[in-house]
Amino acid sequence: MYYDDLWIYYDGGGRGFLLRQRHSCHRPAGSPPRCNGMELLDKLAILTDAAKYDAACTSSGVRRSARPGMIGNTTSSIAGCCHSFSADGRCITLLKVLMTNSCVFDCKYCVNRRSNDTRRAAFTPRELAELTIGFYRRNYIEGLFLSSGVLRSPDYTTERMIECLRILREEYRFNGYIHAKAIPGTSPELVQRLGLLADRLSVNIELPSQKGLQTLAPDKSKQAILRPMAQIRDRARESKAELVKSRHAPVFAPAGQSTQLIVGATADNDRHILHLTQSLYEKYRLKRVFYSAYVPVVENSLLPSKDTKPPLLREHRLYQADWLLRFYGFRAEELLDEQHPDFNPLVDPKCHWAIGHLEQFPLEIMNAEYETLLRVPGIGPISARRIVSARRHGTLRFEDLKKLGVVLKWAQFFITCGGRMQQGLQFTAQTLQRQLEAMERGQLPPEECRQLSLFDSAG
Repeated sequence: MYYDDLWIYYDGGGRGFLLRQRHSCHRPAGSPPRCNGMELLDKLAILTDAAKYDAACTSSGVRRSARPGMIGNTTSSIAGCCHSFSADGRCITLLKVLMTNSCVFDCKYCVNRRSNDTRRAAFTPRELAELTIGFYRRNYIEGLFLSSGVLRSPDYTTERMIECLRILREEYRFNGYIHAKAIPGTSPELVQRLGLLADRLSVNIELPSQKGLQTLAPDKSKQAILRPMAQIRDRARESKAELVKSRHAPVFAPAGQSTQLIVGATADNDRHILHLTQSLYEKYRLKRVFYSAYVPVVENSLLPSKDTKPPLLREHRLYQADWLLRFYGFRAEELLDEQHPDFNPLVDPKCHWAIGHLEQFPLEIMNAEYETLLRVPGIGPISARRIVSARRHGTLRFEDLKKLGVVLKWAQFFITCGGRMQQGLQFTAQTLQRQLEAMERGQLPPEECRQLSLFDSAG
């Protein structure tokens, strides 16, 4: 197939990068007949739009350098793929697409559910592989994020995904980043094959509770979701052990696995979601748990109405709390309890915790342990390490802390330097929360947010 009639250009009228068909190109002599360009464009428009609700696609951190005879890489210079930023500040991209949006499942929250009246499309494995490699060669993308609706059965769909990735890896020698979705209910043999072709696998839990799963996604089961997650965990561990014995051993999902939770489609509170997240990190060794604010796209009595705004601020707070679990030594039971099952949306979770534990503050910067410093709002792992190192050489002042990377506008309420608070600072235990809320008000995300599309038009 020949895809040179699909191209991307930058429109100076404010619409950004647009995909168009180039009518003037011709097929070289001896080349196979080209695919119908408009048909392919229609498929691409439908299947990229249908994929936009999946949030689990940030950079992986996997390192695989360029190899002779292969194209692409996943070195730290590009920090994997997806819509993310590398260490040097570059924006990196991937093709985020479904194999098909046809689905035998009837999940009530999903725009691609069986009973929804929507346009359906499906790529053949070779169509999608050639489209991906064509976009890569034109430097439009640096990798692939591949998911799919369930066509016929989980096994049949996974076989088509595997064939697409096989063509990319073996025929085109593509060495770049690939993130693939493992569909719940897929046989272990196919999950194994998929993991040998992809850098990262993910199995989306989506609904945080068994009750929500039974009510909104009756075709899925908890066991069908957790079984492949356990297999990916175990096989990844085995793969690492095999690589110790032989560096030529096949690598299984070197970037690990992730999952996604939908926030706001059910009545599950933040406490329940955070405990589930903690359990997933500990039991299944996940690299990331992603949170997706529910976007009402269907009308159903069991779901929020279509005019309900997505809970974007709640999603934001859960990501911040997730960071506290992974990098700051917090436990879910510390952050929320039965009396306070949800985060205060007006302050970040670390401030929310500190306000509830004022008996532990203020901390003296000159003698607080590293783990304790991490609990101070405005102090992160890097600035905490700098403090521990710098105080060996002399007394630290507030102006010194700013140079070390401490965000003083938050930290000043919870620390002392040489036994003294920040000069001129005035607050009480009763006014502290209001002061913190006022400072953060200007940093909250705007109410009207939506995910951009490759096919957005002006206006």
